[in-house]
Amino acid sequence: MKAKHLIPILAITAIPWITSAQINLGERALGALQKGVAGFTFSNEQAAALAKEGVRKLDSANVVAGPNDGYTLRLNRVFGKHANENGLQLNYKVYLTKEVNAFACADGSVRVYSGLMDIMDDSQLLAVIGHEIGHVVNEDSKDAMRAALKKSAVLDALASQSDKIGKVTDGEAGQIASVLLDSKHSRSQENDADTFAYDFMKKHGYDVNAVESAFLILAKLSEGGQSDFISRMLSSHPDPNSRAQKARERAIADNRYKAYVQKPINNRAPVVKKPTTKRPTKKKKK
Repeated sequence: MKAKHLIPILAITAIPWITSAQINLGERALGALQKGVAGFTFSNEQAAALAKEGVRKLDSANVVAGPNDGYTLRLNRVFGKHANENGLQLNYKVYLTKEVNAFACADGSVRVYSGLMDIMDDSQLLAVIGHEIGHVVNEDSKDAMRAALKKSAVLDALASQSDKIGKVTDGEAGQIASVLLDSKHSRSQENDADTFAYDFMKKHGYDVNAVESAFLILAKLSEGGQSDFISRMLSSHPDPNSRAQKARERAIADNRYKAYVQKPINNRAPVVKKPTTKRPTKKKKK
């Protein structure tokens, strides 16, 4: 797949810290801004370039798991083989935080939160990541990103540069990061991404029942009110119980349905034992 297919997608939830980075424009300034960008052509390449800057800001604002961290090693094992899924050039990292989240962006960046990895096994995790990749493949969010950028000073700068992306300041990168996380998808687009996730699991020989199971986990969290992210997610996403039901119906239609049993979850790095050296035995004197 060519770079033109790389467009930003919404994370499962917005990150609280980034909200404060948004600029509150007055009505007069906003009106002038919207007038100035009315004819601006927002290309897929520009979306990818901006997403790269936004992700750079997000990476700097979060604790990223190192290459030898157990979370990174697990993600390498589970997802590494899919780094070129559908021709996309995907790069991935783990954010060390208790939040339950995952997102992918226009530049091919996939970010998974350790909080998600703590509650989902390998197949469930792949189902969620498959959903996020589905948004990229389906080209859902270019218009959503453009609409959100109209409310910030970033698009004003883009419009003045016409056909290219210039150097982005740190403040603008923060605004872009906010836009990435605030962009909205329709329920239809979410359903299409769910379908992609199911097909992704089926295509690669994974247990498709993990899709239903992953949504049931989210539904359980929402019922218990264990995380603010759930209420934010439900405000723009279809009900996880109904999404779980649709995944189950697909599995039944494919004659693949069976109750999913979650596998053990291990995010620890393996302990490397140091080789023991035997001391040469001394010969007894006669």
